[in-house]
Formats: sequence, C-alpha cells, structure tokens
Amino acid sequence: MVTNAFPGGTTLARPDRGDAFDPNCPTRVVLDRIGDKWTALVVGALSTGVLRFTELRTAVGGVAPKVLTQTLRALERDGLVIRTVHAQVPPRVDYELTDLGRSLEEPLAMLTDWAEVHVAQILAARERTEAAAAPA
Repeated sequence: MVTNAFPGGTTLARPDRGDAFDPNCPTRVVLDRIGDKWTALVVGALSTGVLRFTELRTAVGGVAPKVLTQTLRALERDGLVIRTVHAQVPPRVDYELTDLGRSLEEPLAMLTDWAEVHVAQILAARERTEAAAAPA
C-alpha cells in the first residue's frame, strides 16, 4: 500500500488525496490559500484572461499593491498563476491562470455567487445578533 507522509508523521492510505480533518495534513494550507478573499477575487478576475498588474488591481478593486503582490507571489508559488515578464522598455508583466488555477474558477465562482445571493441575509443575522447582545 502506498501512503503519503506529512509533517508530524501522519500518513494517508490514498496517495491521490489529502485529509483536511487531519491537523498535520497540508490540505489545510491549500484551504487557507483558496479561502483567502484576495485569492478568490484574483482568480475571478484572471478567469477573463491575461491581465497586467494594474489591470488586475483595478478588476479586483480595493486591494493594496503590497497585498496584491503577496497574493500573486503565493498563487505563483502554489502553481495557480503564471507570471510572464516581457523584455521590453518599460518592462511588461502579465499574469494568467495555469490549468490548475483554471480548475478553481468554477468552485470559486459558485462560492462568490452564494455570497452575493446571501449577503443581505448574513448582514441581517449579524445585526440581530449584535442587537440581542447590546446592553439594554
């Protein structure tokens, strides 16, 4: 039987999958990456095609350049985004999704759609909870 070995000595019987409920499994790192709001927005923006940094920043909206840079570096490191530097003056840098990154488009689009559909209910629930917890 083939097993995956993770930090802390954890092994899995299925080499093709992790176990998100195992505290030592790196699946949790992946969930942290794709659960980040900037990751979801960057993947959504890049689903339209190749974008330059400023185009991406405009498409995402509200993200600081430093945070966008950090997000893009992490996505590149994780194999979700390709960064292409073109040798010209001034230099041009393009970002695009890899095949792995494109495999996230549909699941993240579904989550984004769910959030957009249910935002009013979530905000109303927050208001009710805060009102109930407020001192009389």
